[in-house]
Amino acid sequence: MRTKKRSLAVLVGILGVVLLASACHKKVAAPPPPPPPPPPPPPAPTVTLTAEPSTIEKGQSVTLSWSSQNATDLDLQPDVGKVQASGSSSVTPQDSTTYTITATGPGGTQSATARVTVTIPPPPPPPPPPVKEVTDDELFAQNVKDAYFDFDKANIRPDAETALTGDANFLKEHQSIKFTIEGKCDERGSEEYNLGLGDKRATAGKNFLVNAGVSADRISTISYGKDRPVAGCNQSDKTEDCWQQNRVDHFHYGPETQ
Repeated sequence: MRTKKRSLAVLVGILGVVLLASACHKKVAAPPPPPPPPPPPPPAPTVTLTAEPSTIEKGQSVTLSWSSQNATDLDLQPDVGKVQASGSSSVTPQDSTTYTITATGPGGTQSATARVTVTIPPPPPPPPPPVKEVTDDELFAQNVKDAYFDFDKANIRPDAETALTGDANFLKEHQSIKFTIEGKCDERGSEEYNLGLGDKRATAGKNFLVNAGVSADRISTISYGKDRPVAGCNQSDKTEDCWQQNRVDHFHYGPETQ
């Protein structure tokens, strides 16, 4: 009985060895291949935007220019809207504005901006006031000077010659003006004597102007003697300074008046 058990154990052992040996010679299956790598992400879009010029006066225009890559949709705001991948557009902003272009594509979204500054031009200067037309009598009063005389004299002294020369130059440039020379005297002497002296003074002034080229038919003369003095010399003013103002050829615009 023991012999049978031993034989059976030996047989089982041999069978185990055989099975083990055949298991060692069995081919092992290869592992499965790794999965392929994921595709790369799409490139992100790029976009640029410029404004030329970037500063304008109100009412002027600006050119916006842009370009992009890897974008399927571009939107330019404000006021422009959808645009192509590259291009330009003229805009006239009324106020300072920041323009923004947004590029969208499979790889995401990208934006660019351009600032336009709008200035308000200064108001135009006011129109010049209308030029007041200066009349002949105003010109006459501004440019024609009186001629003064020494006491009891009717000859043209140097300062009177200077004044009358300037008068002649003006009068020759204004041929339409007619005028009167009023011969005047200071209050000393009789009225009759001073009327005669005033006439000599007015005639001396006229002759000087005629010799200087002023037409005689434009000139009237009158003597007022000591009447109608230029300066009123009262009792306290009866001095040479006051009397000198009345020894004069006074020029009056227009023909002779009484």
